[in-house]
Amino acid sequence: MTRLIVAAGGGGDAVAAAMLATALYGDSERAVILTYAWDRLLIDPVPGPRGTDDFTGLEPLTPAVWKVPAEARPIAPAGSTLPRLAAELPHTLALIDPHHGAEGITRQLEELVSHLSPESIDLLDVGGDILARGDEPTLKSPLADALTLTACCQVNAPVRLLVAGPGLDGELFYDDLRHMLGHLTHTFTAKDVELVSSILEWHPSEATGMLAATARGVRGTCEVRDAGLPVPLTAGGPRVYEADLDEALSRNQLARTIMTTTTLDEVEAYSREICGYSEIDYERDKAAWLEEQPASPLDPEAGLFRLEQFEREAQSRGVTHTTFRHLTEVLNLNGTQRDALRQLLINSWPERYAAPLWKIAA
Repeated sequence: MTRLIVAAGGGGDAVAAAMLATALYGDSERAVILTYAWDRLLIDPVPGPRGTDDFTGLEPLTPAVWKVPAEARPIAPAGSTLPRLAAELPHTLALIDPHHGAEGITRQLEELVSHLSPESIDLLDVGGDILARGDEPTLKSPLADALTLTACCQVNAPVRLLVAGPGLDGELFYDDLRHMLGHLTHTFTAKDVELVSSILEWHPSEATGMLAATARGVRGTCEVRDAGLPVPLTAGGPRVYEADLDEALSRNQLARTIMTTTTLDEVEAYSREICGYSEIDYERDKAAWLEEQPASPLDPEAGLFRLEQFEREAQSRGVTHTTFRHLTEVLNLNGTQRDALRQLLINSWPERYAAPLWKIAA
């Protein structure tokens, strides 16, 4: 039998889906993980999600759904973590293509359900912003979650909505989510993280990185994203809760509004109208700025000097940990320098590597 897991926001949700599949269903079962190819600009310099036309080497699963094998490649200048994930995970990755709007994703789900006859269907979101209304001032990326939520509500099959690490994406606080969380389904442990530990060494997802770190026992406050959002690392971090799918749709105004959309442009227009912005517009603006930044090798001496300054300021804010993505941005480095920075710091102070996070000097 096959399990179908929809990674609500793509990116790190697909990594968390692999952890979930093993934790809930065991090593013997293989899952199909339906996910976006939507990586941050550190990985993919092209704003927005990638579609089927942005890859070579995809393999058809159904007329509307394509598998991403390890041999697939994004077409330059686009980038994607999915082929490498496919090479390192024991599950099948299938591509969500949002360019045909909510109707297109609903069609993809319906075809997969008909083709696979899955024993279960889970919609997984790390952080819980899928439960947002759309007008929260801290909400930054509602579009992907709204699309998968509305599609899962329209497919003619039972879907279970799961929220892992409520509050870990820095967009909604745990206290804002608490009343919407139902049954505690699982609490991730360090053993659960073993499946993806090597992936988290290179994958840039901050929310799933913090999910894994809290499962390993890391506690404190982690500063993330270019905005420097503080995220509490608590005992609640590794927990997975079930939430009511229909209630989530009733609450999520963007998801309700985009049900009949047939293009991504329509979805963006509704996002601007309802939420006041489109996160793809933000990526477009940031990508234009990044293009103007010179690409150069990391200067270790200058990098460590700026790190010392940042850590002093972070300590004054009560920050105990951060991500290498955040460090790359606050130190004014570009995405190509992230791995070099990471290796420099781990080699210099291995005791401060709280995998996959970085511990601020005390």
